[in-house]
Amino acid sequence: MLFNDLSVIIPIMIRKALLLKIFDAAYMQRWNDKVRPVDLIEMDKQAHKMVIAYFLGKFEEDTRGFDWIEIIEGGIFELLQRIVITDLKPPIFYRIKQDPVKYRQLNEWVYKEIEPVISPLGKDFSKRFKDYFLHGEEDLNRRILSAAHFYATRWEFDIIERANPEGYEIDYIKQSLLGKQEEYSDLKGMSQLTQHTKYRNFIDLCGQLRFQTRWANLHRIPRTSVIGHSLFVAILSYLFSLEIKACKGRCINNYFTGLFHDLPEVLTRDIISPVKRAIDGLSELIKQYEKEQMEDEVYSLIPEKWHNEVRMFTENEFDSIVIINRKAKKISSDDINEKYNDERFDPRDGEIVKAADSLAAFIEAYMAIKNGSNNQEFQEAKLSFRNTYGRTTIAGINFGEIYADFE
Repeated sequence: MLFNDLSVIIPIMIRKALLLKIFDAAYMQRWNDKVRPVDLIEMDKQAHKMVIAYFLGKFEEDTRGFDWIEIIEGGIFELLQRIVITDLKPPIFYRIKQDPVKYRQLNEWVYKEIEPVISPLGKDFSKRFKDYFLHGEEDLNRRILSAAHFYATRWEFDIIERANPEGYEIDYIKQSLLGKQEEYSDLKGMSQLTQHTKYRNFIDLCGQLRFQTRWANLHRIPRTSVIGHSLFVAILSYLFSLEIKACKGRCINNYFTGLFHDLPEVLTRDIISPVKRAIDGLSELIKQYEKEQMEDEVYSLIPEKWHNEVRMFTENEFDSIVIINRKAKKISSDDINEKYNDERFDPRDGEIVKAADSLAAFIEAYMAIKNGSNNQEFQEAKLSFRNTYGRTTIAGINFGEIYADFE
């Protein structure tokens, strides 16, 4: 659907309550009854899961029934469900899932809890969320998400096991996970992970972003990781895309640009903006170094035919682009709305991803202050983001209304 009247400001549908509900996942500790050498956080697990889902999905793109939108929305729905049922230990949750009646009752309760928060996204989105758990059947897309969930869980368990090899339930959990692995052996990507060390190394490399803390030099609650932040940006980018009625390819590109936009930081670490701006030309030097390191260390771990797509997600990630005559053209998101909101042009809204990135950082600063940090840097960051976007409209989205919601 083309959006032709740029004078129209789209009614805001992303509200403070939804943003803070998603951010709740940054507080949720995983494996909190086991010895953990590092904190394992739900937001980070869900982010790693979606990276793995991308990897598995790339091997199934030509398979009948595969759909990236169903992968993306399924990941969002499952995150929201997990936020609501946070107090249920996994063994209890899986026992409930085996009983159709009880699982339906649980999901009806989940929907009742989450519906007030997601209702501003529209009736269609709310219905898709409800139907996903109450009426959906397992298909290829759900199996990919389930396999990604399993692999991310096993990745965490390997850390737990090393710290406590003889601990209570450790052997039982290990055997259970080994049994689970067999369930997904039919997926092409799972077979590839089993056969090729380089693919496992790619998943491990992305997983290292779980251990890189944002605002690392400042005390705050909660402490968010680079990969958890990236998932937050991806979800916001996707929801903003729905808001402007972006075409399917545009929604997909915006989501995965959000998810992978900070991947180069696994090679350089998270360098805060004030440091980048402190020395003239430093930001450009860092970008060049990131590009070189991606070529040397990352692209060798994934199939060559994925390289151009991953480059789009990680290089010049905040540029809005379309593909015309097989060449990328930098334009504005307003122009995409007016002329290029179509699969043929493979559009990507870097401006929207950048705005989502800034909004996610604003919320990190906002919650740090709310949770007791009086560091001046958070106050200045919060004010800076609000001043930058307080009167900004991108592709018809009034970001000023979102920031005003936090006043």
